[in-house]
Amino acid sequence: RDTMRVLALLAAVRAVCALLVSSLSGTEAVNNSGRWWGIVNVASSANLLTDSRNVQLVLDPSLQLLSRRQRRLIRQNPGVLHAIAGGLHAAIKECKWQFRSRRWNCPTTQSPNVFGKIVNRGCRETAFVFAITSAGVTHAVARSCSEGSIESCTCDYRRRGPGGPDWHWGGCSDNIDFGRAFGREFVDSSERGRDLRFLINLHNNEAGRTTVFSEMRQECKCHGMSGSCTVRTCWMRLPSFRAVGDFLKDRFDGASRVVYSNKGSNRASRRADPRHLEPENPAHKPPSVRDLVYFEKSPNFCSYNGKTGTPGTVGRNCNSSSPALDGCELLCCGRGYRTRTERVTERCNCTFHWCCHVSCLNCTSTQTLHQCL
Repeated sequence: RDTMRVLALLAAVRAVCALLVSSLSGTEAVNNSGRWWGIVNVASSANLLTDSRNVQLVLDPSLQLLSRRQRRLIRQNPGVLHAIAGGLHAAIKECKWQFRSRRWNCPTTQSPNVFGKIVNRGCRETAFVFAITSAGVTHAVARSCSEGSIESCTCDYRRRGPGGPDWHWGGCSDNIDFGRAFGREFVDSSERGRDLRFLINLHNNEAGRTTVFSEMRQECKCHGMSGSCTVRTCWMRLPSFRAVGDFLKDRFDGASRVVYSNKGSNRASRRADPRHLEPENPAHKPPSVRDLVYFEKSPNFCSYNGKTGTPGTVGRNCNSSSPALDGCELLCCGRGYRTRTERVTERCNCTFHWCCHVSCLNCTSTQTLHQCL
């Protein structure tokens, strides 16, 4: 009888352990989404390995921020690490700019999961984070190729020769194809799973890359006697990253709430595919590859919530005269605000003296600030 009790106890312990492992595995899968973003906080000279030519190759593997596949990609493309880190810096800066007047203002942390717990959700804000970081990597890598900063790629020289009656292809086009291909392989490799969250992350990653590609513009330089423009040499240039951010912000405002549709087939028998995302409302049109998608409602972001990682709007500066989202009524969520004045001293009336000195005066002004309670 005692033996039976021991066996039953052991079976119960095994079941609990299996449940814990399963739970932890699921949590890890969620938290590993976008974990590579953390290199933006540690990509310094002290954390880089170099080869015999002193070419920086990869972050110290002990940091465990990159997958094996991501580290391999960086080793195979010397110089790309700085482009990735630069793209992330640009993405974070752009995210904060685009949402500077919103309740969620793109807060970041120094932890490996740079954007905090919002990455574990499936709301509009999560969609923008994935799209803008993916776009940042694509944009920075494509530009670095044309600048000669990455050994494995150069300018896109496929556009050569005749182009039009008074212009021809030439110059150094930004290598968007390499940027997109590298971005897809590097960024998407951090996504693992078959669930809706995984599919949505992949879709929004691709939306960011596609936005950079679709906003490419032709740029030309004139040639001719006395400044005339009888012939022009033209190439393809990346858009400014502000233009990319503006476009993705518009897509954020019109993002589609989606569900997964198996098109009448057995879902278990086919590979999960972002193309099977359909609008939750059948009356809405299916999302395009450039649209942002999400599957759950956003928090209100008004108050601190440790579970969702929202800091709230207490202490945020607001505009007392604005009826828009940056206005004190909306930004402060109806809690009210306090007003204070402060004296600010800034450099002003600067004069350039030849050569080479700038002299300025110090000007003091009084500013009125409004802060949410």
